[in-house]
This record gives sequence, C-alpha cells and structure tokens, in this order.
Amino acid sequence: MCTAMLAAGGLALSLLAADPAMAAEGHDLPWGDFAWRVVNIIVFVAILWHFIGKLCVNYFRGRKQGIKDGIDDLTARREQAQQRLAEIEKRIANLEEEREAILAESKAQAEALKEDIIAKAKVQAQQIVAMAHVTAESEGQSMLQQMRATIADELIDATREHLEKSLNKSKHEKLIENSLKKVVLQ
Repeated sequence: MCTAMLAAGGLALSLLAADPAMAAEGHDLPWGDFAWRVVNIIVFVAILWHFIGKLCVNYFRGRKQGIKDGIDDLTARREQAQQRLAEIEKRIANLEEEREAILAESKAQAEALKEDIIAKAKVQAQQIVAMAHVTAESEGQSMLQQMRATIADELIDATREHLEKSLNKSKHEKLIENSLKKVVLQ
C-alpha cells in the first residue's frame, strides 16, 4: 500500500509542477476536477492493491523463489557434471594402465593354461607308453606261447614219426609196461 501512495504522490507532484508551465501559456488548471481525479486514482489504486496486492507480492515472491531454486538446481547439476567429467577424465587417464594390467593378466592366464595343457599331455603320453608296453608284453607272451605250442606239436610229430620207425612190437610193449609201472607207483 505504501508503494501505491508513493506513486500517487509522485503523480500529484508532477501535475503541480506542470501548473506553472500551463499558467504561463494562459491556461488555468481546474483544481476541483484535478483533486477528484487524484482522489479517484488513489482510491482505485488502494482497491486494486487490497485485492490484487497480496497476489502480486506472492507471485513475485514465488517467481523469485522459483528462479532461486532453478539456479540452485542448475548449480548442483553443474557440480555433478563436473565431478562426472573429472571421474571420466581420470578413468581415461588410467585406461592405459588398466589395458596393461588386463594384458598382463591375460598373458599369465594363457601361460598357466599352456602349462596345464602340457602337463596333461605329458601324463597322457606316459599312460599311452605304459599301455603300449603292457600290450607289447602281452602280445610277446602270446606269441611265445604260440611258438611253444607250435614247437611242442612239431616235436611230438617228429618224436612219433621217429618212434614209429624205430619202435617195434617188443619195444612198444616194454614201453607201455614201464609207463604203467610209473603211473601205479606214483
């Protein structure tokens, strides 16, 4: 309301200052009409201020607070963006070190995998050699038994042929008797 009064007073002063200029030209100002107009303006401004003043004040306070909140929000967002930018720049700076570390770790894992594969291959090779020795030994035993059986068969055939040629009936009977005696005695 104080602002409205000041505005009305300023208007009145400007009109009073205009009076000498108008009087110099021969015009007189109708003071009665002017007073009613000034009172009318003051009442009108007072009524407007009464009904709309609080709304205007609240609007401008709200607007001021909204602008302040917006500036605070933008400041906070700018600080967050600067922090994220600093983090990203730091990560970019450390990217080469991370790449080297990952590369070294990958090489170590590959070397360990290689050693494991070689160790497993050596174990498998030893198992294959052992199996080959067992197989060769069993085949050798099998062939030796076959050879013994073949030699025994040939010896038996050769002995029978020799006995058939050299053995007559009396020697044959004597051989059977000796064999029977040995079987009975044991």
